Amino acid sequence: MIEDFDLPGFIAATLAEDLGQGGDITSAATIPADAMLTAVMNSRDAVTVAGLPVAAMFFQALDPDAEITTHAAEGTAVPPGTVLMTIRGNARAVLAAERSALNTAQHLTGIATLTRAHVDAIAGTGATLLDTRKTLPGMRMLEKYATRMGGATNHRLRLDDGVLIKDNHIAVAGSVEAAVSAAKAAGLSGIVVEVDTLDQIEPALAAGADRLLLDNMPPPVLRQALAIIAGRVPSEASGGVNLQTIRAIAETGVTYISVGRITQSAPAADIGLDFA
Repeated sequence: MIEDFDLPGFIAATLAEDLGQGGDITSAATIPADAMLTAVMNSRDAVTVAGLPVAAMFFQALDPDAEITTHAAEGTAVPPGTVLMTIRGNARAVLAAERSALNTAQHLTGIATLTRAHVDAIAGTGATLLDTRKTLPGMRMLEKYATRMGGATNHRLRLDDGVLIKDNHIAVAGSVEAAVSAAKAAGLSGIVVEVDTLDQIEPALAAGADRLLLDNMPPPVLRQALAIIAGRVPSEASGGVNLQTIRAIAETGVTYISVGRITQSAPAADIGLDFA
């Protein structure tokens, strides 16, 4: 489901953080050790689902015999009141895992839901929505998984996963030509160069950029930039993108739109766990 990510390690670390040394002392004091519980996880909002398999792993980590039925597929849009999962297992275990499971499902579903809203906003324009590296430390692979469930395409996953020459690289290298030449000399390909102004476009293309990231350009300027690029390389718009601006940006004809807020600012989905 999620490549290059230690899910068992994540589950163990998250539960250890919540359980501490003494475990769930409230449940241990108030619930018999052999009591069973059936609970349903449900969405109280209209959402795009993400993270249910991860949530299930929390319950199974504390009760390997728990019976879990998932009722909604990852990446599907569901209305308010939808039952997402049914859990039957040891009551103490279910309640001890509840918060970790819900936190994860709420966070990832929130990202998928906000992502889907952005994807829907540019439908029919031909532009592709990209995520960014603006993710919580330790959560990147999960959050980028959630953006995929919302319909986005992953941008580079790590610093070793793609070449992006930004303004600071250019400043230190001395020029865009020097930065791109050094990247090529290092054997790198797929070089993306960030440009902030129209007069940077031709030098970046002449240097051998494979894609241009047009940073913080409003739609009229983007159209001018695309006229200069004239289809020679793919284009990417970034900066100042939200649900109010993304349609106009997409209609300029850019190839990609990268949006940090779909991971950085997504509100948690309202998902609860109730006694059945």
